[in-house]
Amino acid sequence: MFSLDVKSPTPLVMQIVDGFRDLILSGSLRAGAKAPSIRQFAHAHSVSVYTVVDAYDRLVALGYLVSRPHSGFFVRRREVTSHPAVAGVSEGANHNFDSMWYLRRVFENRGLRMKPGCGWLPGDWLFEEGLRRSLRSLAADGSDLGGYGEPKGFAPLRQLVRDLLVEQEIAVSAHQVLLTQGSSQAMDLVARRLVRPGDAVLVDDPGYPNLLFMLRFLGARLIGVPRTPNGYDLVALEALVQEHRPKVFFTQPRLQSPTGSVAHLFHLHKVVQLSEKYQFTVVENDIYADLDAEPRPSLASLDQLQRVVYISSFSKTISPNIRVGFMAAPPDLLEDMAQLKMISGLTSSEFNERLAYGALVDGRWRKHLRSLRDRLAQSHQRVAQKLESLGFGLFSEPKAGLFLWARHPDMPNATELAYKAAEQDILLGPGHLFSATLAPSPWLRFNVAYTDQPQVWQFLEAQRAG
Repeated sequence: MFSLDVKSPTPLVMQIVDGFRDLILSGSLRAGAKAPSIRQFAHAHSVSVYTVVDAYDRLVALGYLVSRPHSGFFVRRREVTSHPAVAGVSEGANHNFDSMWYLRRVFENRGLRMKPGCGWLPGDWLFEEGLRRSLRSLAADGSDLGGYGEPKGFAPLRQLVRDLLVEQEIAVSAHQVLLTQGSSQAMDLVARRLVRPGDAVLVDDPGYPNLLFMLRFLGARLIGVPRTPNGYDLVALEALVQEHRPKVFFTQPRLQSPTGSVAHLFHLHKVVQLSEKYQFTVVENDIYADLDAEPRPSLASLDQLQRVVYISSFSKTISPNIRVGFMAAPPDLLEDMAQLKMISGLTSSEFNERLAYGALVDGRWRKHLRSLRDRLAQSHQRVAQKLESLGFGLFSEPKAGLFLWARHPDMPNATELAYKAAEQDILLGPGHLFSATLAPSPWLRFNVAYTDQPQVWQFLEAQRAG
């Protein structure tokens, strides 16, 4: 068939992809032909099963193979011989399918033992005991769990969200709060309400991958606003606003993913001023607010929900499994979003919302948050020191939240490094996933709750030495 070269600088995964592609394009493998099973190929070429799984997934994403349940992988019939391209991304960049693959594999492949590139907390860091107490209480109180629940979500939880926002100096009524299935649904609702194909949309660059893919799917023209350790490149931001006249700016001022940076107050004021002057909506993603020990202003507190839509979630600190998020917005816009929520999926899960409510009113909730913040601060210190000792440069040192954004002068290709790590059961977060243009990047996102493991440090040390 073809051979693999373990000494080649090209990762084994890409050698397999290139080998099959060449065979298919040359006609050596015809449409409908069955590819070797994953285990057969792995055994024949002395590579790990996981490496072959990765390669076959990429070949499916590229349109060369098709997976048939219980039958295996087959050569797909192709009307064209070029790679399928994502709108707005040049084929030569060769990063589009990798990004989609990564997001899918993050959730499908729970078998990866080490996850320094992931975006969630370990289970034993979450409020699991509070959630269990809430579940027991819910089972015992005889509540009616039938029906669909209220369109805007469980009323007591909306009132509690309203009270939490008032603590953050965001004056809002419970009628301006919409509960959603996590922050992702909230952002999806806002995007589908405000964005049309061809619209210019500002996004953090680097930014949140799920949001970037969603906006591309809607046909938006993504305009990346460069992040700095203090927030934004304000000169670039104003120039981009003047040139593109955006409809919306999706941003994460606090403990941003992937950089961990926090926007200074002056930067927040500038964003609000520009939104008023140029009449665009700002969507503030504040899902890490509970992880921040510092009381900070938000865009919503400065703007008081005039042009700002505020989004957050309890999934990061209670449990990702319950998928309970919320948004607060100007009244007319929020009513539109509530209607769109009903059209697209009826109501959100009142059962999950009741579970979250029970955990939040648990007397130990705030103690859990304090303990979690302390634990993250300690992890930040250890991981930052270790990364710097290995020669990594840090974008910023927030000492809070989940992430550090780092690069190494001797490891310029973060994507290749991520492939090598995957072969050793390590999930890294290569920088191009977070780019508005999917451009190659030397940067890596490190989740401090997962990074401080001997195998991770040994892998990075070996790459530095190599």
